[in-house]
Amino acid sequence: MGKNKPEYYPGIDIGDYIIVINTEKIKVTGNKEKNKIYYRHSGYVGGLKKTTFEDKIKNNKSKDILFSAIKGMLPKNKLGRQMVKKLKLSIGERHIFSAQKPKLINL
Repeated sequence: MGKNKPEYYPGIDIGDYIIVINTEKIKVTGNKEKNKIYYRHSGYVGGLKKTTFEDKIKNNKSKDILFSAIKGMLPKNKLGRQMVKKLKLSIGERHIFSAQKPKLINL
């Protein structure tokens, strides 16, 4: 949100973009690989689709896993939708944002 910037205001998102690389290296504990289920709906009657964590990893959908986890932590309003647009995910080390000269943050 940009809380560390002097021009911060609670109703405006002035935060930075976040680039996450190596999304395929996600680790989960317990039996979540087999038991965690992701749902999506086509909008038609009987259109509920289910996918497990294990299937998403096999099908190179690790970006979807991380995206849904991060989106669930953000506020459910206009600010949250603006914040999630600033999230950039990539599978592997390479990403298309090298021209912006991103800074590495060690966690």
